Amino acid sequence: MPKQRFLTEKGPRAIGPYVTAAIHGDTAYLSGVIPVEPETGKLVPGDAAAQARQVFKNLGIIVGEMGLDFGDVVKTTVFLTDMAYFAAVNEVYAQAFEGAGYPARSCVAVQALPMGALVEIECIVAVAKE
Repeated sequence: MPKQRFLTEKGPRAIGPYVTAAIHGDTAYLSGVIPVEPETGKLVPGDAAAQARQVFKNLGIIVGEMGLDFGDVVKTTVFLTDMAYFAAVNEVYAQAFEGAGYPARSCVAVQALPMGALVEIECIVAVAKE
């Protein structure tokens, strides 16, 4: 089964040689999403919580374009440039998935993220509805 490529039309554009998501079988693998405003292509100002809110707004746009929602997310990986941001980002994360059911998650600290972002999140999403 060949993989399909998905490019967002309403969400933030890729800033490198990659697609928004690669779909294989019943699973979509979303590339990492940073807190970029789709309209301007610029990083949102603010702290890690403000940036996390924009990341979830972007993720909502992307999964919505795929005909899915946060309830279809089965795994996330959260990247933070400082673990001191964990509590603030975790609060935004909990609100984003409230009512949708929490997915599995990993959270890692990294030295830097594209465009100077403080947070990036990638997802694995179930494409087939049961």
